[in-house]
Parts: sequence; C-alpha cells; structure tokens
Amino acid sequence: MISAVDALQRLRDGNRRFVSDEVSAEIQASREHHPGAAQAQSPFAIILACSDSRVPTELIFDLGIGDLFVIRVAGNIVATSQIGSIEFAAKQFGTRLVVVLGHSNCGAIIATLQELALKESHRSPNLRAIVDCVRPALEPVLSEDSDMDDEAVISSCVRANVFASIERLQTGSLILEQLIDAGNLHIVGAEYSIETGIVEFFDDD
Repeated sequence: MISAVDALQRLRDGNRRFVSDEVSAEIQASREHHPGAAQAQSPFAIILACSDSRVPTELIFDLGIGDLFVIRVAGNIVATSQIGSIEFAAKQFGTRLVVVLGHSNCGAIIATLQELALKESHRSPNLRAIVDCVRPALEPVLSEDSDMDDEAVISSCVRANVFASIERLQTGSLILEQLIDAGNLHIVGAEYSIETGIVEFFDDD
C-alpha cells in the first residue's frame, strides 16, 4: 500500500486533471466494468464525504473502480457506523490516508444553521440526529464573529465541521488511535468547491 503522502498527491493530481478536463485514458479504462475487480480490492485512500449528489467522489479526483473506499453520509458526519467502516478499511486493506471531505453550500450545514436560528425545526428524529451531530461544531463559529455575512458563515461552518469530524476520528476509536500513533494512518480535511470543482486540502492546518 502506498504512503499517505503519495496517496494525497494522487488525489491532488487527480483533482487537477478533473478541473482542467484532462482525464487520462488509463483512468477512463479503469472505470469500465471488468470481472477481475471481484477478486480483491486495495483502495489507496479512504474518503468520508457528504451524500450531496453534486459531489461525485471518484470523478472529482479523476479515479476509477477500486481506487477509493468511499463513505458518504449527509454532512460528512462521524457516527459509530462511519468509524467502524474506516476501521475496517484501514485494517483490512492497509489504507494509510483518510480524507474528511466537506463541500461548499452544504445542505446539512445550512439545515443546522436554520435550526440554530430557530427558522426551522426538524421533526424527523433521523434528520435531527444529523443536525445534532453537526451542531457542536457550528456553535463556536456563530459565537466568535457575528459580523460575517451568510456566505462567510456557511463557509466557516463547513470547515469547522470538517475539523470536528477529524477530531472525532482521532479520538473516538482505539484502533484508529493506534494506527495514527504508529504512523500507519494519516487523517486530513478537505473542501470541495461545487462552483469551481477544486478540492482544497487542509493538511497544513
């Protein structure tokens, strides 16, 4: 399995190709169905992404079948099932990179902001569970700077939610903690711009 550094570079390179519309013939071929894919898998990165239909994970990284282990859930939140899925991929396949991928104009973020502003109350207990998971990351943003416009608030909240998910992964699993401490797993955050197609990685933050 490739290193986290090399895996991150592959994601950067793939997104650059996606944005510049330079999809390689090799990647196009890897998207075609082939019986050999049923034998085994060795994804080089684990992506925890939002379920938003405008964020087609493999496509924005110009990758094909078998390249990524993708977990999608509204608001790219971290709950027990998401942690278990990441534990499985990291242990079973030796995948060394996890990316928590948020995105601009995220519906789960906006729904939570509306809830906090008392503009909308979510009566579905299932939807409320998502809002309640996102809420703790957003409250500090709202209390720190009340002068931001709506667009800036959403942008700051998207990033805060990504970092909150990273923290939950780093501290909510003994398996992941051990892998991180041993240098066998690296978790980074990122944000996909629906407007531009560019993925910004937060690995330096």
